Amino acid sequence: MKKIFTLVVLVSSILRVTAQQDPQFSMNMFNKQSVNPGYVGSNDAICGTLIYRDQWDGFPGAPKTFLFSADAAIPQILGGVGLNVTSDQLGLQKSLNIKLAYAYRMDLGDGKLALGLDLGFMQNSLSGTFFYQDAGDRSIPSLSGVPGSVSATAPDFDFGAYYNTTDYYVGLSTTHLAASTITYGNIKSSLAHHYYFMGGYKFPVSETLELEPSTLIKSDASSTQLDINLRAIYKNEFWGGVSYRLQDAIVAMVGFQTGGFIIGYSYDVTTSEIKNYSGGSHEIMVHYCFKPTTKPPKIQRHENVRTLGGQQR
Repeated sequence: MKKIFTLVVLVSSILRVTAQQDPQFSMNMFNKQSVNPGYVGSNDAICGTLIYRDQWDGFPGAPKTFLFSADAAIPQILGGVGLNVTSDQLGLQKSLNIKLAYAYRMDLGDGKLALGLDLGFMQNSLSGTFFYQDAGDRSIPSLSGVPGSVSATAPDFDFGAYYNTTDYYVGLSTTHLAASTITYGNIKSSLAHHYYFMGGYKFPVSETLELEPSTLIKSDASSTQLDINLRAIYKNEFWGGVSYRLQDAIVAMVGFQTGGFIIGYSYDVTTSEIKNYSGGSHEIMVHYCFKPTTKPPKIQRHENVRTLGGQQR
């Protein structure tokens, strides 16, 4: 029975090619760049983030996602640049999304407003070997002689606006603006437009405790998902938090931060119907930022050629 249920879920994930396609993360407060290119350069530093997510642990063919992002503020170009790489595997399908981003940043009130654009590509591949064992069946598509495997690539780009101060941030963005159709074998997969709203606020409770509530709303115009997060930071070193994803999961988070490093782990307690087949979801995150040191301006000294030996002629 469990195998039949797994098969139904995996086939449904392939057939619903216009449903939400962007992978989800529980520690989304550390993953703004992948959904909003306006974020790049907002830390006025050079930053990098690694996230690995094992969703629905113990569920055959469940999503496994790896993300790497890096960004840097570059005052000479009035903004920031970034790179985002996401690899996502769900059942029979794998996707690879690579994007380069630029954000123009301008002063506005107490903070900065940024308008960002990223350009890249989405590569989808599908393996039918999960179901098919007959390598001689010509109805099964093949890639490089491997039966049941196909792959294709299409252009992809996103746009986002992001405003941040020292205390709060707010962002609005949309992904897959090209709405490209990826065709591989007899399958056509259309990248649906996704829309994101994010916001967060940081305020001190005492000299040793700081709270950071945040939210992320994501939609593909046919379904909408809401994440509500609360993170507590103690002595600017230890942190923990909880999150609720509407009709999906309750999340517990813990972490440590020091010297520009932030390390975190989260565990999702699944509340949807999949809870009877899953051991929950695990996520590990490493984030690092540093500001390059600037050399002090070189002081140039010039001697008066009319002064010799300390005496003026």
